[in-house]
Amino acid sequence: MTLSNVVHLPTAQEAEEAKITSRALSKYAHNERLHLKIASNNNESEDLILPGYAINLLLAMLTEMSKGNAITVMPIHAELSTQETAELLNVSRPHLVDLLEQGKIPFRKVGTHRRVLANDVFDYKQRIDEARFKALDDLAAQAQELGMGYE
Repeated sequence: MTLSNVVHLPTAQEAEEAKITSRALSKYAHNERLHLKIASNNNESEDLILPGYAINLLLAMLTEMSKGNAITVMPIHAELSTQETAELLNVSRPHLVDLLEQGKIPFRKVGTHRRVLANDVFDYKQRIDEARFKALDDLAAQAQELGMGYE
């Protein structure tokens, strides 16, 4: 699986259809499962069961599509190249390689190429995001203590 596939932005019609569908589906966001009856053009129908996790994933995808955003779905166990990982983290590839070599994100080598598990990338992103939010909270608290107009 690669992230470098051609990106398909939804058309205006697809975005509008996604908006309508996401509104209808949002009523069922807290269901454990959803039973759907799919009708085809030849008067045949098929029953489907969507588990709760799939309902919420589909709802998130439709919501992003309704905003005109492209969507990527990736299995958590996917192995990514350093370029794909750098793109996910919005950093340069050389900076990512430094992070890997410093042991901040686990990786394995396949020949001369580094491979990173998507799950490890998401864990790293969560850790640095938490650290950033803590630093911002600390700065805000310090500004309040010093009476810098943040009340």
